[in-house]
Amino acid sequence: MSETVAIIVLLLPLAIIITYYDVRYRRIPNAFVLATLASGLAINSIFGGLAGLYGSLGGCALAFVLMFMLHIFGAMGAGDVKLFAAIGAVTGAPLVLPTFLVVVLTGGLLAVVSIVRAGVVISTMQRVFQILVGLLPGWEMPKFAVPADRSHTIPYGVAITIGSIISTAIFRA
Repeated sequence: MSETVAIIVLLLPLAIIITYYDVRYRRIPNAFVLATLASGLAINSIFGGLAGLYGSLGGCALAFVLMFMLHIFGAMGAGDVKLFAAIGAVTGAPLVLPTFLVVVLTGGLLAVVSIVRAGVVISTMQRVFQILVGLLPGWEMPKFAVPADRSHTIPYGVAITIGSIISTAIFRA
């Protein structure tokens, strides 16, 4: 079995399980995150030896930092940060940035579908504009409260797992 096949065999059931839990409960159980982390470390160690292990640990750290920066701004939940860190251990350091890009694009598509379905396109675009203005020097970044109705949030674990599968198929093929 090749390394790419092993990774896809790991990521497919993970995507199904995470999608279910994140959509239904808006939570990503730590047990699945830890299993993903351990599997990523094992797969990379088996196929790449010590260098594979180091690449896996580096991928975990880089992925954590990328998502943690989004978490600081309130854009990601802690479960999403941990999940992407575990995915980083699976993909390894060289593929974290391309995977991050694919995950962001997948999440953006999911967001567009969600705001169109909820009928909140105009109010969402107003908030996006406020955030962009907040990035300018001298302007304050707005803080938006997390909606009490969690159905108005995006289950980003879905974007992370699906984006990771797409990234693996594209960049490891």
